[in-house]
Amino acid sequence: MNKNKRQVELVVISDVHLGTYGCRAKELLHYLKSIKPKIVVLNGDIIDIWQFNKSYWPKSHMKVIKHIMNWLSKGVKVYYITGNHDEMLRKFEGFKMGSFQILNKLIIELDNQEKAWIFHGDVFDVTMQHSKWLAKLGAIGYDTLIIINSLANWVSETLFKRGKISFSKKIKNSVKGAVKFINGFEETAADIGISNNYQYVVCGHIHHPEMRKIEHAHGSIMYLNSGDWIENLTALEYHKGQWDLFRFSESERIAMLKTANEEVEEMDIKQLFNQMVSEFKLKSS
Repeated sequence: MNKNKRQVELVVISDVHLGTYGCRAKELLHYLKSIKPKIVVLNGDIIDIWQFNKSYWPKSHMKVIKHIMNWLSKGVKVYYITGNHDEMLRKFEGFKMGSFQILNKLIIELDNQEKAWIFHGDVFDVTMQHSKWLAKLGAIGYDTLIIINSLANWVSETLFKRGKISFSKKIKNSVKGAVKFINGFEETAADIGISNNYQYVVCGHIHHPEMRKIEHAHGSIMYLNSGDWIENLTALEYHKGQWDLFRFSESERIAMLKTANEEVEEMDIKQLFNQMVSEFKLKSS
């Protein structure tokens, strides 16, 4: 792993869905290892408690948790904003231990006294408020679609040498209702942010990464959405007065695979060394 980590004042990550088959934990871990943040905001749906299954918790998912805990041990501020898939944690709102804190929403003051209002965003979801069982059923269906999508991508890349495709993205982009919901979500978040005199409103939930200025008759605001680590593999970064949307690229994926191979080689060398030491001790005795 590259030792020259990027300095980032604030990073916002959401919709990781650890514990599900669609989670891209390896890619996320590679990203986390590439940065050196001062403040980390986990903006909801980090652990998918809705679909949590004891029989499925890969090492790569645990490594993400361990890396975050390592940040905490070094004094990095980590805010866990609750979402709908980890809503069970809402009863622990206000819990604080060291530099870790669980909240339902967060207001952070940035440079020039600008304020960013950060929350997951499921509060705007009518399905969540009135038909939670339907939302959970939809989540299971979405995860199944991601598994099928992963298989299709393997076939596309390995056998036909073509690029990746996303069934769920195509479905969302083609359904007018979905597009209308996303636009309505963004407009509602902007309205409330403007009425509270915030300069930024930061959300997750809808798995739609975005950075755009929204202007109304009563003012303007910068709407930001961190996307997800299922399909888009995105995160928001704030550094030196500027917001950026990080996207996990093909070059990042190649670097990740190279790092994984180097780690395997390093492990093999260590195993060989330990074996040689054991044999030497055995012969000496």
